[in-house]
Amino acid sequence: MTPHPFDGQPEGPPVPLRLRPKDAATLVLLDRGQGRVRVLMGKRDRKHAFMPDVYVFPGGRRDRADMFRAFATDLHPDVLRRLMEGNQGDAARRRARGLAIAAIRELQEETGLVIGGKDAHSHTSIASLSCLRYVARAITPPGNIRRFDTRFFLAFTDEAGLDPAQIRDSDELQDVRWLDIEDISGLNMPSITQTIFEHVKMQMKLDPSLPFGSSGPFYFARRGRFHCGII
Repeated sequence: MTPHPFDGQPEGPPVPLRLRPKDAATLVLLDRGQGRVRVLMGKRDRKHAFMPDVYVFPGGRRDRADMFRAFATDLHPDVLRRLMEGNQGDAARRRARGLAIAAIRELQEETGLVIGGKDAHSHTSIASLSCLRYVARAITPPGNIRRFDTRFFLAFTDEAGLDPAQIRDSDELQDVRWLDIEDISGLNMPSITQTIFEHVKMQMKLDPSLPFGSSGPFYFARRGRFHCGII
C-alpha cells in the first residue's frame, strides 16, 4: 500500500533529500447506483509503521511487471496522452499503462474488486483500462522517509462492471466500505487524500460525467516550496 504524499513522516534518522520518488497509482472508485454518489475507502492497519489508522483510497506502488501485463481494453486516448506527458514511443506507453494496471491490481488485492476479466489461457485477471480517468498527480516532498510519484485514477462502478457489494477487507486495508461522498469529513485521512477528494467533488459539480479529457492538479515541492501545476 502506498503511503500517500504530502503528509508527515514517522520519527527516525534523517532521510536523504535526493531520495528518488517511486511510481505509484491510486484509484478513486465511485458508485452512483443508489441515487447518491459513494466513494470506496479503507483504513490502513494500525501495525503499519507509516500512516497507521488512516483512511485512504486503494492503491500502491507500480511493479515493473505491471508495464508488461496484458490488458483487455486500452486507456481512453486522452488519458493515455496525458499520462505519457509529452513522451513518445513504446516505453512511454508501457509506463502509462503500467500505472493504470497497478491501480487496478491494487484495487483487487486490497478490496477484492476486479476491473476486467479472466485470461482464457492462464485464467488470471486481465485489466480493463478503458473506464479509468486520470484526475490528479502528487509527488512526496523531499525529506520524507518514502517518496512516491502517485497518479490518481478514477472510475465509476457501473462503467467498470462492478458489483459494489463484492468488497472485502485485506491485510492492507481494513474496514473497507462505501461512504457518502458528501459525508466523509469526519474521517481521519491524510491531507493529500482530502485534497484530491475535494477536487473530485468540485469537478463532479461542474460535470457529473467527469470527462476523460479533463485536466487535474499536480502537487509537488521545489526548493522548499509547494506548488500546484496542471496535468
